[in-house]
Amino acid sequence: MSTQIIWQKFSEQLLGFIKARVNNNMEAEDILQDVFVKIHLNLHKIKEKQKLTSWLYQITRNAIIDYYRSKKQFDSLDKLSGLTEIEETALNQQFTKCMIPFINQLPDKYREVINATALGQMSQKDFAAKEGISYSAAKSRVQRARAELRKLVYQCCALESDQYGNIIDANKEDCKC
Repeated sequence: MSTQIIWQKFSEQLLGFIKARVNNNMEAEDILQDVFVKIHLNLHKIKEKQKLTSWLYQITRNAIIDYYRSKKQFDSLDKLSGLTEIEETALNQQFTKCMIPFINQLPDKYREVINATALGQMSQKDFAAKEGISYSAAKSRVQRARAELRKLVYQCCALESDQYGNIIDANKEDCKC
């Protein structure tokens, strides 16, 4: 089956699938174009023609996920776009100073991993080797430490976050610490 035939049979269905998940029609059409580029480049890899439909939808789902991932990163970059490198460094240092009292409240193993990886210059792989644990265990420990840290911060401060967990507003008057 050729890309042209697949376009004729599936483009409207796939576009509807994308539009149901992406609110912008132009971006949905761009995603559809990306999907068909991937289909064209990888059509030779599909061996079982009866699995074509599920393969097309999997490519489309992945393209939608990629779209939201890039949008999230782009939005984060937009927020910092007005800052110089010096201002950004100063903000990071100021933020770190604010976080130290919370980090100090963490259990020892979580405090160690945050200090080594997030505040220090050690990678999670290096931390795993240093502690004699698997890389997977180190990643899990970092995630649990971040969750505990997040809990401490939210218990103390009145914070508002977006759907991704990024802090978008803080009310100093409601701060309990």
